[in-house]
Amino acid sequence: MPRATNAPASRKRRKLTLKAARGFRGSRSKLFRQATEAVDRAMRLSYVHRKQLKGDYRQLWTVRISAAVREQGMPYNRFIQGLKKAGIELNRKMLSEIAFNDPTGFVQIVELAKKANA
Repeated sequence: MPRATNAPASRKRRKLTLKAARGFRGSRSKLFRQATEAVDRAMRLSYVHRKQLKGDYRQLWTVRISAAVREQGMPYNRFIQGLKKAGIELNRKMLSEIAFNDPTGFVQIVELAKKANA
């Protein structure tokens, strides 16, 4: 009985891996073993970095809000405290957008937070 190699499935698997490795440098995009290692690592890091991206955005929003609030003579933590006391439930993403695109509206929010802290 002849030996069965499962060649079509093996070739398909290798082609998929090499296709995923396109754009990698040197043998990492040409040779199957190196390509497999590179693709596995890339997939693992892409998962981790998708999670990190959420924290990066939150950090950006906080910096933007902090800069806009400091222009009004108030520290960031007092601003957040004032928002909680005033019952304003805007998340940091929306506060950042308001501070960036509508400075006059943001000044009104800061005034509400100042009144709530006083």
